Amino acid sequence: MQGNPTFMEQAIALATENVTSGRGGPFGAVIVRDGKIVATGVNLVTATNDSTAHAEIVAIRNACTALGSFQLKGCQIYTSCEPCPMCLAAIYWARCDAIFYGSSAADAAAAGFDDAFLYEEMKQPINQRKIPTVSLLPERAISSFIAWRAQAGRIDY
Repeated sequence: MQGNPTFMEQAIALATENVTSGRGGPFGAVIVRDGKIVATGVNLVTATNDSTAHAEIVAIRNACTALGSFQLKGCQIYTSCEPCPMCLAAIYWARCDAIFYGSSAADAAAAGFDDAFLYEEMKQPINQRKIPTVSLLPERAISSFIAWRAQAGRIDY
């Protein structure tokens, strides 16, 4: 599958403008459907005090709003940098058809945005992760899933 360089240029321009304007980090994303831009996003982590406001997440939120859907089937995402684990997961959950990226994770790491530790952390057993992760009240928590399975009008995703 080949991407469209014009859309990647747009993602890169958004990332650069985000830095030069002082709004945030050097990341931009463009979501495209049928050859047209549906939504864009830039890194707004520091601007909004939201650690999840990465460019890809912002673009996904904007595209879902614009399309009135929680899924982005038929869409491609162009991102100025290889997605971090959080963004990669969000792209998969959104069901984008393709990911096109500019800079690599190694390029991001060299600029101070190193996410290699996250990939390593995810490989660890839960009881060996750096942030303590403990199951609490699992016998009660399962009730949410029981209610979900019984819900006649649920929207599966």
